[in-house]
Amino acid sequence: MALIRIADAARLTGVSDDTVRRWVDAGTLTAHKDDSGRAAVDGAELAAHARGISAAPADPSGVGRSARNQFVGLVTGVTVDGVMAQVELQCGPHRVVSLMSSEAVRELGLEPGSVATAVVKATTVIVETPAGRAP
Repeated sequence: MALIRIADAARLTGVSDDTVRRWVDAGTLTAHKDDSGRAAVDGAELAAHARGISAAPADPSGVGRSARNQFVGLVTGVTVDGVMAQVELQCGPHRVVSLMSSEAVRELGLEPGSVATAVVKATTVIVETPAGRAP
């Protein structure tokens, strides 16, 4: 069982330490002690709870698509340099950066403060774990 300390559980779920403690007090998560005696929760329990409470903002486009990785967010920056542009979105706690044509930026009306959806469809997704965690 992977144990995750309360503070790390809070950071990973985007809530406060106190909220994670309330989840433990309510029986939503089970309290454990890690190897150093600090309060922790079971990683699998936390993952199931995180999935249950996750609520991404609705995609305002109403477009059907095959890509499953969609991030609705606020455009925080647009840098146009000739033919190409860089667009930054803040999607919840995640920063998503896209490179596209300057023409696309103009056609989509992208500017800081506008709402947009980043759609990611990739055949390669790299997953990493902290050093020293290999079996």
